[in-house]
Amino acid sequence: MVGSSHEALHRIFQKEPELLTKALQRVLNVPFPKPREIAALNVDLTEIEPVERRVDTLLRAETEEGTYLLVVESQGKVDERKRGSWPYYLSYLYEKYRCEPVLIVITQSSATARWASRPIQLGFPGWYSLTVRPLVLGPDNVPVIVDERQAEKDVPLAVFSAMTHGRGPQAPAILKSLATALQTIDPENAAVFVQFVDSCLADPQAKQMWRDLMTAIQYFWRHPLAEQVREEGREEGRKEGREEARRRLRELILRILESRGIPVADAVRERVGACPDMDQLDAWAQRALRVTDAAELFAEE
Repeated sequence: MVGSSHEALHRIFQKEPELLTKALQRVLNVPFPKPREIAALNVDLTEIEPVERRVDTLLRAETEEGTYLLVVESQGKVDERKRGSWPYYLSYLYEKYRCEPVLIVITQSSATARWASRPIQLGFPGWYSLTVRPLVLGPDNVPVIVDERQAEKDVPLAVFSAMTHGRGPQAPAILKSLATALQTIDPENAAVFVQFVDSCLADPQAKQMWRDLMTAIQYFWRHPLAEQVREEGREEGRKEGREEARRRLRELILRILESRGIPVADAVRERVGACPDMDQLDAWAQRALRVTDAAELFAEE
């Protein structure tokens, strides 16, 4: 509820709106121009209808200096509406988590990189109320890594190379070197990188090439938990073993979705939990690595 002091200020500025601009000029020495007209607008900023706002990737980074939220956006082209949503994302996330949000934009286009790197400044020129400075990773500042040994030495950098240079003639060599390098690191970390690259590859041919590479090396089934599920599923004549394998595979499907930040509705949980077919569960587990919505698990049924 609006308090009496808030109500008093509201009425004062409604009656004498120029008091506010004069205060900016005389008290804060902000050279705000004399307004030609001031209109009182609705102060209620509540969104009556739900509005879907979704970032591509959101990570919490704990450091010695504090906790940061890494807001990662994959940007394929210039989009002013998307750019306009970035200040909202950062403000909302700071209010919700009370951690410093950092906006990181990843693009495969030099022109888009230049556009995205421009500061977003809201307010009066020279006295901006809000300034957003995106950190942009693009083809002009991320090196091309096509050598397998170089990729193995710095896998995260090889990942960014794949995400920013995923178009053009060098894409096959970049993706192949990264696929080889991922087999040399911890499977848990590799799983994150696999999905990260898949979500950022805008070119359909490059995305399909990446998925084919991951299938060829059977990456997903190198995961320790998945391998354990498969071994248990091979046990013949033991009902308990087969049921435990199903349970673990159902759990794995949901964990993959949740680890990727994909909301899992109760209906999805119930359908996965009720499925008795190991082959079907296997298919859903692999599909969970690439869907963008949990309901897409069942799209091909």
